[in-house]
Amino acid sequence: MIKVVALDADDTLWHNEPLFTETKNRFRDLLAGYHSPEWIEERLYETEIKNLRHFGYGIKSFALSMIETAIELTEGRVSGSEIQEIMNFTTDMLKAPVCLLDDVEQAVSQLAESHDLMLVTKGDLFDQESKLARSGLGDFFKDVEVVTEKSQATYEGIAAKRGIEPQEFLMVGDSLKSDILPVIDAGGRAIHVPYATVWVHETVPDDVIRTYEFASVQAISEVPAVVAALAG
Repeated sequence: MIKVVALDADDTLWHNEPLFTETKNRFRDLLAGYHSPEWIEERLYETEIKNLRHFGYGIKSFALSMIETAIELTEGRVSGSEIQEIMNFTTDMLKAPVCLLDDVEQAVSQLAESHDLMLVTKGDLFDQESKLARSGLGDFFKDVEVVTEKSQATYEGIAAKRGIEPQEFLMVGDSLKSDILPVIDAGGRAIHVPYATVWVHETVPDDVIRTYEFASVQAISEVPAVVAALAG
């Protein structure tokens, strides 16, 4: 029996990765006079990963990593106006419209008819709550968890907090590393809905993926039927 169906937010319910890709392109253009685009992107990624343990995930963390990278790559010569441009990039990201993936509202509505729904997402609390409110999907979810990391312990804690067994918890998401494998390690079930692009930090080696069993669909519109089959 499945008592709780949890869904990831970014790139599962609404588009997110293209926003970061566009901003990275703007950042590379801003620093084009200092280094090659490839080197700028590589150093930005290294800074992002290093800063995850300090600032977590999300747009604000990304902004701090852009500023730090700009200072390092320019050896401190980055100007105030260039820092302001980075802040403008950040503001544009925070104000960007929430663009739902195809058929999301219908799929979430169907799931809410038969199960308690939970949103489980990483990132900044204010930003994620704002996106959920603007998405028009908020009323479908009985609970929201914005977590610093999605690990086996995270999902075990979510199940324990709600007084359910891990096998009564099902997670739906686009990231194998965050939404699928740790849920299975915790004893739960999962449905993978791949997104068109994957942040390199979220990739998992094929030989690791092959050791897990989970459902996979091509679009979220297929999820309600799979959940019904698993629940049955």
